[in-house]
Amino acid sequence: MSTCATHFETPPSSSPSPAPSRPVCAVSVVVPVFNEEESLPLLFRRLYSVLDGLGRDYEVIFTNDGSSDGSSALLAAQYRARPDVTRVIEFNANYGQHMAVMAAFESARGDVVVTLDADLQNPPEEIPKLLAQTDAGHDCVGGIRARRRDSLFRREASRLVNFARARMTNIRMTDQGCMLRAYSRAVVGAVIRSGASNTFIPALACSLARSPVEIAVAHEERRNGRSNYSLARLIRLNFDLVTAFTTAPLQLFTLFAMACSAGSLLLVLVLAFRRIFLGAEAEGLFTLFGILFFLVSVCMTGIGLIGEYVGRTYQVVRGRARYHISRVLGFPPEQAPAREEKP
Repeated sequence: MSTCATHFETPPSSSPSPAPSRPVCAVSVVVPVFNEEESLPLLFRRLYSVLDGLGRDYEVIFTNDGSSDGSSALLAAQYRARPDVTRVIEFNANYGQHMAVMAAFESARGDVVVTLDADLQNPPEEIPKLLAQTDAGHDCVGGIRARRRDSLFRREASRLVNFARARMTNIRMTDQGCMLRAYSRAVVGAVIRSGASNTFIPALACSLARSPVEIAVAHEERRNGRSNYSLARLIRLNFDLVTAFTTAPLQLFTLFAMACSAGSLLLVLVLAFRRIFLGAEAEGLFTLFGILFFLVSVCMTGIGLIGEYVGRTYQVVRGRARYHISRVLGFPPEQAPAREEKP
């Protein structure tokens, strides 16, 4: 089997390099890595075995998202073992899974790009299923985790988030949390050109696709360690998802505020009527306090919601780098990812 390119160990450049306009191999597999030292050896064996059996040229791009364990050393060792098909991007800090995927997108040279988690909950053996759908003409293939092996809390929280996203946006995805996905070169290029700073890549790619499709894929229990997504990170991720694709929360808040204003006006009219015709009374004081506290809390919620949108706008317009790359392995000098990428 031929491979994508010869190997290089290249220091990062100081100016952005454009994504390749023409693919030089059939498949690029993108794997974000964050503290997956225990999972990587088994991932290497299973992933490369599957890809070697495809009969297609391929490359594997690992993005080390600021791991603090031995993941960096294992990735470097894997590069030395398979330099013909292995590429490694090293971040200098943790920028999040989706920025790790974006950095790999900007360097991927495959006609089809597959994303895969490093924790082996997405079995690499399912990759041929995705490629069969891209061969059939679909430019965005999403996985739906069958018999999901997560905790009850994670499953129910995911179901709630998927329900909310379906109601507030026009993005139709059954399982937005599944990272086992395949994208055509055209969709990957559109994602890169979007210049998104805070984004949810599966949803963005789905919105840009011409012929998306979803298929059931296997899901395995996490073999080692624990999920890198805490409750706080999941909430932040879903704020990114909602605020990046719709203004529906602002509209809902506006409608709710209008309803509260109408109710407040009605209450004022009732109290004025009672004072004029029934005389002064003090019994309703605590009711007024309760209504006042409720309206204040509504205002605070609205201010926080507006702040989410303004904050994301600020992150885009200030033009700071989304991530910094400290080292790359396996990229020719002219195609090495840049140290800084700005939206």
